[in-house]
Amino acid sequence: MGNGVQRVRQSRLGRGFVVAGCVAALAFVPTAAGATPGSGVTATVVAKGTSVGKLKVKAPKGRADVTFRTITIEPGGSTGWHTHSGQLIAVVKSGTLTRTLDDCSVEVSPAGTSFIEPSGKKHRHIGRNLGTEPVVLWVTYLLPEGSELSDDADAVECRPGK
Repeated sequence: MGNGVQRVRQSRLGRGFVVAGCVAALAFVPTAAGATPGSGVTATVVAKGTSVGKLKVKAPKGRADVTFRTITIEPGGSTGWHTHSGQLIAVVKSGTLTRTLDDCSVEVSPAGTSFIEPSGKKHRHIGRNLGTEPVVLWVTYLLPEGSELSDDADAVECRPGK
């Protein structure tokens, strides 16, 4: 082996040390991609609820209107029978909401819980406040663009034992 081959090996080894040194130096350079504390931002949790089971959220096809709304139902009050053209995600902030569904089943949602109301005419329902304090709901509507928040529906005749 001549001096030329040895110089090539030394040159490659030298370049390897230079690359390794540059990579090591980069570890000490601050980067913009790292996490940084925020400033000038405030946030307030207005309501939090835990679902009984898995929430299955379905966005409308096409453009969607997303609306956030507070709903208060006084003791003895009700929403009336209605449907929605898209899904709703609801959190019960206070009180206890009692919903009767299209199949006459009843769902009771106390403060601190959340649920989804499905869309469509086959999912008509009514929400009632059977308690002594107001029910306060925080609701997110995921509706097809231009839809009403709810549509009136005929009452379901639920007989005892049905």
